[in-house]
Amino acid sequence: MKLYNVLSQDLETFAPGRKAVTIYVCGITPYDTTHLGHAFTYTVFDVLIRYLEYRGHSVRYVQNVTDIDDDILRKAGEVGEDWRALGNRWTAHFIRDMQSLNVRPPDHFPGATDVIPEIIDIVSQLLEARVAYEAGGNVYFHVDSWPEFGRLSRIARAEMLPVANERGNRPDDPHKQDPLDFVLWQAQAPGEPAWDSPWGAGRPGWHIECSTMATSLLGDTIDIHGGGRDLIFPHHECEIAQAEGATGNHPFVRFWMHAAMVHHDGEKMSKSLGNLIMVRDLLQDWSPDMIRLYLAGHHYREPWSFDDRTLAKAGQLARRLEEAASVESGQDSPLVGLTSIEGAFVEAMDKDLGTPEALAELGQLAERIIAAAREDRNVKEAQQTLRRMGQIFGLRLDRSEPEARVVSRWNEHLARFADK
Repeated sequence: MKLYNVLSQDLETFAPGRKAVTIYVCGITPYDTTHLGHAFTYTVFDVLIRYLEYRGHSVRYVQNVTDIDDDILRKAGEVGEDWRALGNRWTAHFIRDMQSLNVRPPDHFPGATDVIPEIIDIVSQLLEARVAYEAGGNVYFHVDSWPEFGRLSRIARAEMLPVANERGNRPDDPHKQDPLDFVLWQAQAPGEPAWDSPWGAGRPGWHIECSTMATSLLGDTIDIHGGGRDLIFPHHECEIAQAEGATGNHPFVRFWMHAAMVHHDGEKMSKSLGNLIMVRDLLQDWSPDMIRLYLAGHHYREPWSFDDRTLAKAGQLARRLEEAASVESGQDSPLVGLTSIEGAFVEAMDKDLGTPEALAELGQLAERIIAAAREDRNVKEAQQTLRRMGQIFGLRLDRSEPEARVVSRWNEHLARFADK
């Protein structure tokens, strides 16, 4: 199995570093969710995890919730709602969407506020390592102290600041030694929530939240770290610097994987542009399987635009797959050639998750099942193969409900946030 590693910018053979494959995927900031770009990212990694399980690997999967940051506080202020109530409400909305799409839940689903003590410990380690400094009750990572900063994104140093500024950086902060330095801990502003720390009351910066949750739950080195492509810089670049700065250059991530951007009306789909296609709205007219097939019909590294006609084609495929799964088997000779079909399916998936090609094999199997059943042939084994392959894409097929593990485990995660 080969996966494209953004760090090396090359296809590499994947094997887990330990017994279980460890995966961390950057989760939502819980407001205005779940749009189609979110759905693409989380179904991409759902397919990856399900395929690893299909191949016999056990997986330890962490997905976070950014339940405290500038965007949450800004949104709460705009709508006049308590920041935690806002986050919990949108987290519940996201979970219900993931259940509808039959997305395998993460084993751990922490919020940033769950790991404040661990964040403080890591910030202290970065200060001791002299790659961070305290000023005005804030703590910053000093980018110039980390010569490898930029090796993931491969952005020239002179080009970094404009990109960072577009994505939350505050270059005019008078406490910074360099405009590109990023905040690890920020002092409490009037009216904002805060936690005690050695540097005074405050809250964590965005980047330190994710690297802390990843390492505290999965160890110093994890197999796969993922998210949307827009997170490569500065977020994931900063995560590397923090994690490796705190552990003394211990490699943080072996494989970096990023889902491409989804576009609509000629622009990247984003909250700021207001061009969102919401999953909840699509589910009014399209089944979960149709949406899953539509998303998986695009290779995860190729950007694409929302298109009703392509969605309609995915709907046709979903109906054929459901028919093949539910058609009554005949009694005559069984359908043969299943090994070669599944082999071609695996070959496609082994090439950096070639989901469009794998879905083509699944569609061909469905057509053969339907044709064979009409000839009164036994298709039970073929239907089992169809279900096994379809499960990798989170398909319900002829089942009316998501998998039991999807519903129950997501409900467990939801209960944790409801209790906060």
